Amino acid sequence: MAFAPEPGLATLMTMTSTELKSALEAIIYAADEPATLEQLASVLGEEKHIVRAVLDELVASYATDERGVEIRAVAGGYRVYTKPQHHDLVRRFIKSLRPPLRLTMPALETLAVIAYKQPVTQPEIQEIRGVNCAGVIETLLEKRLITTAGRKPVMGRPILYRTSKDFLMRFGLGDIDELPSLKEFEALAREALGTDDGIAVEAETSEAGEAPPPAAARDSESCAPNADAEVAGKNPGEPAGRAAN
Repeated sequence: MAFAPEPGLATLMTMTSTELKSALEAIIYAADEPATLEQLASVLGEEKHIVRAVLDELVASYATDERGVEIRAVAGGYRVYTKPQHHDLVRRFIKSLRPPLRLTMPALETLAVIAYKQPVTQPEIQEIRGVNCAGVIETLLEKRLITTAGRKPVMGRPILYRTSKDFLMRFGLGDIDELPSLKEFEALAREALGTDDGIAVEAETSEAGEAPPPAAARDSESCAPNADAEVAGKNPGEPAGRAAN
């Protein structure tokens, strides 16, 4: 969603606090991604300190018990979320509409390494896990859970990987510093990606009912000297070797 105001709009808009609160509510609800303070102030033609004060009022108004949703500061912006007490019902409803985001156990393990060691290169991930992980890195890029973060200034300049804004949004985190201990990560992943079935960790059988190949075999896809170059551009709209904003 584009937040830039029309030419001259900023100088024409004068809103009461109530009108501003209503406008903020509408924008945050409609936005596909967390709306930042800068975006909101720009589109409304108001000073940031005024918008922040009204945002604080709006967030507080959603914190009351009778509301089923709340507005949270997450991933550098503001977004509407269902309240924790309604998560089970909402997940049950969502699960009835679409299949869960599926992650294999190697993908979950690789995601954990990236989350706690970021920014990290593919060779560093492979050293930690002990297997080739080019295939699962590509999968995580396609699912938009990770993104590229430039290149490490060492021989070969391997691509660095970090978690994405989509990762923060799915896990309900304001920033990566809010990650829990590593031991709690799998439980958090199950919580963030759906119900207990939502992460669909494929550990024992495949969807076809056959035993899956060993982790090392699953991870060994696309193993090549230029594997970094092959996966660098997987995130749509993001040039290789450049971190997302």
